Formats: sequence, structure tokens, C-alpha cells
Amino acid sequence: MRALVISGGGSKGAFAGGVAQYLMENQGRKYDMFLGTSTGSLLVNHLALGDIGKLYDVFTNVQQHDIFSISPFVQRKKGDREYVSIDFVNSLWQFIRRKRTFGESKALRRHIKRNFTEEEYNRIKETKEDVVVTVSNLSMNRVEYKSIKDYSYEEYCTWVWISCNYIPFMSLATVDGYEYADGGLGCVIPIREAIIRGATEIDAIVLEAEQMERSKVLGKNPFSLMLNLFGHLLDQVEKNDIVIGKLAAKNRGVKLNLYYTPTSLTENSLIFSKRLMTKWWEQGYEYAQNKHE
Repeated sequence: MRALVISGGGSKGAFAGGVAQYLMENQGRKYDMFLGTSTGSLLVNHLALGDIGKLYDVFTNVQQHDIFSISPFVQRKKGDREYVSIDFVNSLWQFIRRKRTFGESKALRRHIKRNFTEEEYNRIKETKEDVVVTVSNLSMNRVEYKSIKDYSYEEYCTWVWISCNYIPFMSLATVDGYEYADGGLGCVIPIREAIIRGATEIDAIVLEAEQMERSKVLGKNPFSLMLNLFGHLLDQVEKNDIVIGKLAAKNRGVKLNLYYTPTSLTENSLIFSKRLMTKWWEQGYEYAQNKHE
């Protein structure tokens, strides 16, 4: 059974879209199972449908207002570099309202339902072995994997949304009395889970460079420094996930193919720029093509 696994990575998911397009259209890869964390959970549903054209249009055209109902960021540009700084007004408003996060991402939930219909949900359940998204149960301090088989359309869309909620910058969700957030807080790339669920060959797309080729520029204020810190912690989680995945694959005789980004694509993956995401999609396609040629 062949599985496609996609890591978290915010707007860098466009790169994964390009890699997946090459594997599915040019290499003829047919996957039985799809697993994703955070931005990976947004990609796997359309990939399971085989609707890469729609995925490209939806993903490369997403904007900040499609993600954030209350954005904690102000997007700025200096030369060719795009970056974010804190939106003091929105963050202060969140504190006044006694909210525990700097921003809210309820717009993303509406965006998911608008672009992933109940008819598409039913088609996946009928034609694919499984589609699984990763979430973090903060109340119980554990990672959970939510299968499309086990939930209604409304419930499944909620889990996809929760998988993307990168706190404390996005919404903190409550389900059945438990508080949940981004799956990447516990498992950035669920390779081992794919093996446990029966995968015998895995294509895993890691939205980070295999080796850091340059030093990072740390933030100049507490807010941007916090973004850097979270990024560092998630990088360590991702490395552990890959090591554990490699060991599990070796022990069970599973063929594991890893696809990394050739360079560090962005300093902040919460920037959603059509220009950048279109470029990254093309880079992902070309990277996969060069890797196979």
C-alpha cells in the first residue's frame, strides 16, 4: 500500500503541491493513503481526489484574509524581502477581549468548507483507503490522528482546520471538552503513523531544507523573536519525526522516499503571497523532476 505524507509548513505547502503534481502526473504514482499535518492536511484532500488543477488554483491564490479573521500580523516589504511585524491594534484587542491567542483563524474554516465540498468528501471515502490529518490534544498532552472514515463532513472539516491552527497566532479550538491546536506541535510529518496504518511504500515531502545553508536572522522585537523560537522548536520536532520514521521503515521493510526543499524558502511561512507560492509550486515540480532524472 503506497502512502503520500506531507509535513507542516504554512505557505511552503505550495512546494509540496509541485512535488506531488510531478509524482502523480509524470511518475504515475497512485496512492492508497494520504497523511498530512497543518498545511499538509489542506493539501491531502485535493490530492486524494486527484484534482491538482483545483488545488493549484486554491492554494496559490490564498491570501491573509482567507486565513485570519483577526490577523496578528502586518505584512511588509523591503526590497525583494517580504516579512511580517506585529499588528499592535489587533493584538491589543485580543488582550482586551481576554483571548489567549494573538489572532483568530475562523476565516480558514470557512475557506476549507468553501473549497472542499461534501460531495468531494464522500468521493474520497468511497475511493481511497484512508486520508488522515494530525492534531495536538493540548489538554491530554498527546498527538491524535483523525481519519476521514471516522467523522462526518462537518467534523472532518473541523479537524482539518484544527490541524492548521498554529497557536498562539491562530485559534485555539475546543472539541468534547479538550483543547486542540496545530498537529505540528507534536508531529510535523507523520511517517511512522503511515507505517503503523499499513503503508509499504511512502513518499514523504518535508517542507524544510535537509541542511541549513545559512544562519537565521533573529527577530528584533519579542513578537518576531517568538516566531523564530517556535520555528526552531518545530524544526527539532520534524528532525525527530524523520529519524523515527526512518527507523520504523527500516524495521518493517518499508520503502521511504524523502523529498526536501532544496533551500530554505522563507523566513516566515505565515506570509501568503501569490507571487511566492506560484514560484514555490514551480520549484517543487522542477525539484522532483530533477531528482528522478
